[in-house]
Order: sequence, then C-alpha cells, then structure tokens
Amino acid sequence: KCPFFSMFPVIMLPGGTTDNGHRCHIIEKEEKIPDRVTLKKEIGLLSACTIIIGNIIGSGIFISPKGVLEHSGSVGLALVVWVLGGCIAALGSLCYAELGVTIPKSGGDYSYVTEIFGGLMGFLLLWSAVLIMYPTTLAVIALTFSSYVLQPVFPNCVPPYMATRMLSATCLLLLTWVNCSSVRMATRIQDVFTVGKLMALGLIIVVGLVQICNGNYEALTPQVAFSMERTPSVGQIALAFLQASFAFSGWNFLNYVTEEVVEPRRNLPRAIYISIPLVTFVYTLTNIAYFSSMSPEELLSSNAVAVTFGEKLLGMFSVIMPISVALSTFGGINGYLFTSSRLCFSGAREGHLPSLLAMIHYKNCTPIPALLVCCAATIVILCIGETHNLINYVSFINYLSYGVTIAGLLYYRWKKPNLYRPIKVNLLVPVCYLMFWALLLGFSLYSEPVVCGVGLVIMLTGVPVYFLGVHWKEKPKCIYTFIERATYVGQRLCFVVFPQFDPIEIATPSEWTDRLQTQVLPVTVFKVPRAFFQ
Repeated sequence: KCPFFSMFPVIMLPGGTTDNGHRCHIIEKEEKIPDRVTLKKEIGLLSACTIIIGNIIGSGIFISPKGVLEHSGSVGLALVVWVLGGCIAALGSLCYAELGVTIPKSGGDYSYVTEIFGGLMGFLLLWSAVLIMYPTTLAVIALTFSSYVLQPVFPNCVPPYMATRMLSATCLLLLTWVNCSSVRMATRIQDVFTVGKLMALGLIIVVGLVQICNGNYEALTPQVAFSMERTPSVGQIALAFLQASFAFSGWNFLNYVTEEVVEPRRNLPRAIYISIPLVTFVYTLTNIAYFSSMSPEELLSSNAVAVTFGEKLLGMFSVIMPISVALSTFGGINGYLFTSSRLCFSGAREGHLPSLLAMIHYKNCTPIPALLVCCAATIVILCIGETHNLINYVSFINYLSYGVTIAGLLYYRWKKPNLYRPIKVNLLVPVCYLMFWALLLGFSLYSEPVVCGVGLVIMLTGVPVYFLGVHWKEKPKCIYTFIERATYVGQRLCFVVFPQFDPIEIATPSEWTDRLQTQVLPVTVFKVPRAFFQ
C-alpha cells in the first residue's frame, strides 16, 4: 500500500511499472545524463564549513543586537548573553555531530527523531518546519536583504512595503533557479558569500577596535556596562537568549545534507568544530564594536544597526555597509534554500510528504520540486508578521525541535547501547544542554504564552494530518488516482525521477553495529522509453 501521497512503491518492475500496477517514469540513459541519477557528494570540508557559517551568519547579527539589548537591559548582560548563546550552540552541535555520524541520513532533526521516536514525532517536526519554521526564517532573511539594499535609496524614511516584498521575492526566485540548476553552483555561491560575510563583520570589528584604541570604550567598562535603569526579569533574560538564538540558528544545518558530504564521518564533525567557535568569536567582537561606537539609545532606536554604525563612523564610505550586509543576507538565503529543500526531500522519501518532492532532476540531480515548494511557502510568508515577532516565534520552535532531538540522543544511547558510534560525547554535554533548554523554554512560555502557545498549536495540527495522510492505509482509489496524475504532470514539468540509492548509504543504523558488518550491495539501474519526454 502507498504511504502518505506516495504513488510509487520501492519495488520497480521491468516495463515501467511497479508491483501494484502504477506507472513509473525513469529516464533512459543518454550521453549527458549521469551514470547514476542520485544526489552527488560534492560538499567537501571547506563547503561544509561555509554551509554552517553561511547559515548562521544571515541576518541575525545585524538585527538581533537590538532585541538582545532591549530584553537584557544593559550592555554587559547583553555581551554575556551573546557569549553564552555561542556556548549553548557549541553543546548542541557536539550532540548533533554524534547523531550525524551515527545516523548518516540527510534531513537533520527530522531524520533523527523519525529514526528514534517513530513516524508521528518525526512528522510533527517536519510539519512545523515545512509549514512555518523555515519559510519564516527565509522570509526574515529576505526582508532584511531588501531593507539593506533599499536603505540608501530611502535614507530618510522606511522603504515602501511593496518594494521590500517585491525585491525579496525576486531574490528568492533567482536563488531557487540557481539551486535547481546545479549543486556545484549553489555551493560555490555559498563559499563566495560566506567569505563576504566574514569580511563585512571584519570591517565592523576593525573599526570598533580602532575606536577602542582611541579611548572610546567607556560603555564597555564594568561599572557602566552593567548599570541598568531596571532589573530585567528572568523571563526577559530568556527572551534575550531567544533573540541571540535566532542569530545562532543554522548551526545544525549541515546535518540536513549529510548524504551530499564527502566522507561525512570525518568532515561533518570537523566542520562543526571549526565553525561554531569561529562564529561565536566573530559575534562577540562584532557586538563589542557596536557598543564601542554607539550608545544603547542609538542602537535601540535603529532598525538597521550595521547601517547606523557605518553612517556614524565611515562617512562617505558608509554605503559599503548596507551593500556588505545585503551580500551577507543574500548568501544566507542561498544556504537556507539549499538545506531546507533537503528536509522536504527527506520527508517525501520517508512517505510523509507527496512523493514528487522525493524526485530529482534527471541530469542536474537537484531536488527541483522540493526547492519550488520551499520558495513558494516563503513567498506566502513574506507578507505575514513583523520581523521581531517572527524571530521570537521561530526561535521558540527551533529550540523545541533542538531539545526533542537531543533528548532522542539520550534515549538512543539507552535503546541501542551496542550501536557503533564514531563519535560519542560525554553524557554531561546533552544533559547540560537539556537543562538550559528546559529553563529557557519554560520562561519563554511564562513570558510569551500567546506566541509559544500558537507555535504548539501549529505543531499539534499535524496530528490529524498524520493519521489521515500517513496512518490511514485504505484510502479511496480516487485519491491515489488524482495524486498519481498530479505527480505525473509534475514529473513532466520538472523532468524529475526517483533517485537511485546505494542501499548501504540508506541502511538503518541497526543494520551495522561495527565497521566489519558493513557490506556493499548491488545497485539496479532502471530505464523507460524516451517517449516519456516527447
């Protein structure tokens, strides 16, 4: 029986049919078509680092300083929040490194939770991520991109609403086309723009250090930095951490593309160990630079912190700053599209999303349907919500998924103690992370019950969808017929087919508990007539 919206079972028979009679459309090998239609392993250590750094350094460091300072109440406490935020991200990334090499499947949180807790828990994470979490994050980054691009054009007023939305949508469509065309092109763009991001933040840091060397560090002295008009509540500090967590979100995104990483058991943990400390160091110095040059009042009144910083200190060269920030966020959009589309791909492969989303282009080997869904969902979200409210909302759902996944690591240790784990972190690492996670989540619920409550409701709406779409096996034949025809049309429009997997690459962890039990199985290549594309 077909799982959720899936028309094609795993077993493929000669003649272009499947074991239940459905038609299967897979491309006949041609001169320019790759020998094996599958996701390519084209992400080396450098590209792996740029995916993590590029996804973390999107728009957060350029807009979150305002929210962190507003909720923490003082410059000193704000800096403490930024440093601790990096430490918490480091603890989480260590746990994800173990999960990534123990369960070497693309899909990140979703794949791990599905493997450990079962289909329902995995589907709820997938549902909230595809429906709101990643489209919202992409929309926030795209809006930040358009705001910084248009800031020099509208120096004395807020850019028009329609102009920012149109520019954001144009950027999304362009990068969706790039990701549909070539994995190599997308990763090269990520490499180049990640370097650009670090250069932009490096400019801010250098200018800030020059200010400090000139004696402008009064705001950073302990007696001034920790002075505050009001003492923030624990709930306010929790909200400050949520704002900082938005700036650090993306540290787990390499786990979404594990199957495309060259030697993932070696390069995935190495990329994490290099990237997270580097980003924490850069973020802390960037905030020190902000506070050395801007008063708290100036920072809180600015909607574009980096632009205000440039206007105050760079003079006629201040235009460099909005351009640099725009390039930074442009790379962030590319990184989020690249990784979030693999989440849709993994969900469809497990039978939790329409089977069309599990298909890739027969020649470019890119998941075009999944990319188009991510782009369309983001464009819908673009016109909804105010930026800072969206950040709180997304950060809460992010933290919820992180905690569930890392709790799964502890459960998996107990459930399968003899499973071979190339990396095995000390139990204190996930325990410390979960303690902080529970504290932060509890105070967030107390301080912002409406925002958090709506997030939980959205996740729970996935329960009836799961039972109707996935658990219910005996659906009316007309439903399967309709979706089969829709999938057929999608294949014709996008020129996509099911990828051919090497069984050893998608073997469940229970199939190998040590290095010696792994064996390579043969791969079957299927062909159909050329007439499919005529």
